[in-house]
Amino acid sequence: HLDEVVDVRNSSEFASLSNDINQTVTVLKGYIEAAEKRIEQELEFARTIQDSALPKNFAFPRNDFKVFATMDPAKEVGGDFYDFFFVDQNKLALVIADVSGKGIPAALFMMRAKTAIRSVAESGQTVSETLYRANNMLCEGNDAEMFVTVWLGILEISTGRLTAANAGHEYPAIRKKDGGFALYKDRHGFVLGGMEGVRYTEYDLQMD
Repeated sequence: HLDEVVDVRNSSEFASLSNDINQTVTVLKGYIEAAEKRIEQELEFARTIQDSALPKNFAFPRNDFKVFATMDPAKEVGGDFYDFFFVDQNKLALVIADVSGKGIPAALFMMRAKTAIRSVAESGQTVSETLYRANNMLCEGNDAEMFVTVWLGILEISTGRLTAANAGHEYPAIRKKDGGFALYKDRHGFVLGGMEGVRYTEYDLQMD
């Protein structure tokens, strides 16, 4: 109990011991305060890493689709992220993901996962092949045994056909024409980073 003050003065030895204990507690409080500030600085750094990795430009010079995304993290930094990018002029990749754990390790693993998924998808691979290859990349050197859940979809803009796969993530919610939302209870595969060689099953949806 660091707010307790020792005050025993019935001998010089006890008085000296009381002073030593109180001085030690004062120093310890200073160490704790400095550690708390350092942790807060590290969390702020992790928040900056996380925020800088998320795409913020939702304006595209075309009118056949619109994209918007937002993420409001809790005070403690996690590994949630989203991404969207073209794999060719007619195909838009959409990513929603969540890394296990919190703090700087989660933020750094988030960067690894985001980069792995994007680099494979942009090379022209299918959704299932993208998750397969990204998973193997994330398993390599994963001594911290971290993992990431991922929903990945590639939308063919001209037809509205969406090809997707789910690696242990939440069900996606689809917004209907009337403005309501419905969960699509897709089949879940294994998380990325958990075990090498895992295969993932694609499914198709027609977006209206």
